[in-house]
Amino acid sequence: MVKRSRIIAFFLLVLLFFSLMGTTTESILNRLKLGLDLQGGFEVLYEVQPVDEGEEITSETLASTAEALDRRINVLGVSEPKIEIEEGNRIRVQLAGIEDQNEAREILSTTAELSFRDAYDNKLLDGTDLVQGSAKQSFDEYGKPNVVLELKDASKFADATREVLQQDIPVMVIWLDFEEGVDSYLEERNEENPKYISAPGVDQVINSTDVEIRGDFTPEEAQTLANLLNAGALPVKLDEIYSTSVGAQFGVDALQKTVKAGIIGIALLFLFLIGFYRLPGIIATVSLSVYIYLILAVYDGLNAILTLPGIAALLLGIGMAVDANIITYERIKEELRVGRSLQAAFKEANKSSFITILDANVTTLIAAVVLFIYGESSVKGFATMLMVSIILSFFTSVYLTRFLLGLFIKSNWLNNRLGWLGVKKEEIKDIREGYDTLELSTKYEKYDFVKHRKIFFTISSVLISAGIVILLIFRLNLSIDFTSGTRIEVMAENSLTTEQIQEDLQTFGIETDDIVLSGDDYTRATARYKGVLDQDEINGLKDYFSEKYGSDPNVSVVTPTVGKELVKNAIIAVAIASIGMILYVTLRFEIRMALAAILALLHDAFFMVALFSMTRLEVDLNFIAAILTIIGYSINDTIVTFDRIRAHLKKKKRIRKFEELVDIVNQSLRQVLTRSISTSVTTLLPVVLLLLIGSEAIWNFSLAMFIGLLIGVYSSLFIAAQLWLLWKGRELKKKGTIITYKERKKYSDQPQV
Repeated sequence: MVKRSRIIAFFLLVLLFFSLMGTTTESILNRLKLGLDLQGGFEVLYEVQPVDEGEEITSETLASTAEALDRRINVLGVSEPKIEIEEGNRIRVQLAGIEDQNEAREILSTTAELSFRDAYDNKLLDGTDLVQGSAKQSFDEYGKPNVVLELKDASKFADATREVLQQDIPVMVIWLDFEEGVDSYLEERNEENPKYISAPGVDQVINSTDVEIRGDFTPEEAQTLANLLNAGALPVKLDEIYSTSVGAQFGVDALQKTVKAGIIGIALLFLFLIGFYRLPGIIATVSLSVYIYLILAVYDGLNAILTLPGIAALLLGIGMAVDANIITYERIKEELRVGRSLQAAFKEANKSSFITILDANVTTLIAAVVLFIYGESSVKGFATMLMVSIILSFFTSVYLTRFLLGLFIKSNWLNNRLGWLGVKKEEIKDIREGYDTLELSTKYEKYDFVKHRKIFFTISSVLISAGIVILLIFRLNLSIDFTSGTRIEVMAENSLTTEQIQEDLQTFGIETDDIVLSGDDYTRATARYKGVLDQDEINGLKDYFSEKYGSDPNVSVVTPTVGKELVKNAIIAVAIASIGMILYVTLRFEIRMALAAILALLHDAFFMVALFSMTRLEVDLNFIAAILTIIGYSINDTIVTFDRIRAHLKKKKRIRKFEELVDIVNQSLRQVLTRSISTSVTTLLPVVLLLLIGSEAIWNFSLAMFIGLLIGVYSSLFIAAQLWLLWKGRELKKKGTIITYKERKKYSDQPQV
């Protein structure tokens, strides 16, 4: 009997989901914060150093300096600047959407200068007269918030207060970065938000090193004043060791192209799912739509910044969510084919696929966490989106999809309509014959994956050897992220030439032959220069190209110090991600599978490195992100294969012949091949669209992802499983018999003598 209430509940839930998304998505999109690469802006990394040698830069000093920078940024009208204190006495500032980047750089980099002046702007004291870090928020005898600080010389402060008392306006005005001839207390005192910090009145000569500043403060305002005083009390040097500025037009262009590519890619993915998996495909498109909505909502809630690599991570997450759905659907079809009832098949498939999906997601999450810890700027944004994507894709594909599909299955409407699930009647066995899903034949029975393993090993060995030679000869075309230098990207309405850009750069004394033209009709040019430009040179460069070509150029500067650190962090990231995956796969499977998986991953990563070396494509931070993501995604594919191999091993009591291992590997690969193909297609679709019509800013990243996905499937099918077979065969030869997981567990449960 068909339970129509469950079908009605399904459609009501779908209606509820899409109504919620339809009414709130626009507001969420409007609130999303876009990174520099999507709206233009400016980012700079400062190394904070004391003006006087021997002075120590403390955490309080860094906090005070960050506070001073924030106050300066407010003058620029940037609504939500991002200021982060990093290890190594560094402060990173990101100003997205700022119009006058030259002014921003000028205001930010000026050394903080605190001064005490009278009402007529005569200087009385400056920040060097204060004891370092002595300013603190306190309360007076009436319980009102104030600021107390300590001076180095009591007599000097007494002279200053005596001088103020002789004037008709007895105030001591505290300024930060006072500009002669521009700033004036008499003009500012009537303003709602004056430029000066505070203007406390003076009613007596103060001959003490302890000073109290009173005013109509809240505790927060008093603390802010103390922080600013401390920033001024210790003038610091801000050495610019990394900077990048993205012209607004570049950002708009990147956003439009990437969003367009993403929408088309997702639409094609949905069509593939519906065409290939029918009703489950329709349900998958519903859960994926909810997944995308949740991603945007969570990002909005986290106040996170969406970047170009972040959008790429979102699309990759969609591929992983699809993979989880496909694993479940394929398991349901297998259970139906051995003769189980629909509800029994659904229950068993959910149970068997859960651990596989969990293992696959955890290994990719390891790569994402490592990227987040060791990544910088846009790479950290990519890692954030990847982590959010993995967690939400697991939730929607495991729980939401199964709940929605369960409503249909439990309604009994599908009992005699198994074609809606992609299962033909002639494929279904009689349950009484005792068939197991591991015994099912596939349409790939004629393929012997193991027979030609030596050929695949030889091909990979030859290509790896060739790759080593290529690397030794050509080396990598490292971006300035790793080598230091200056990168200048120009956009024009008409075609550009290399000679034209060279002449423009020679105006500023920049000599370089490293110029690449790209874009439609060569309207973009990218030049790399080994030297590091200073602030004035960058400002002049931007003004020149903006006036000549009608759009602000992108200018990135990386010092040798930062370049070396990025190389070190990239190596550490790959190493830690690999070790983490080895440990996890060893715990969940066995050491031979873990080593086989890692060798396959290194195989994949090396192919990408060698190809980029041969083609002279630029290797930047995003390329490292692509490698780590492919490592995570490739092991995802390998784990699904190893999970099936483990299931076959558990069914055996003992392995006595190498042919048994060969049969297990072949059967496992045949049984997961449909899933591997489907997952690869669905993941590749968005990546291909990013390559064809996406932003040029992440073209190299998209290409690395495309190549990595293809090689990842190859290594999962022809390298990882065959390596395990080779090592397992040696174990069998040495021991004569291999006890399977199942029998080992049985023995361990018996009492020990």
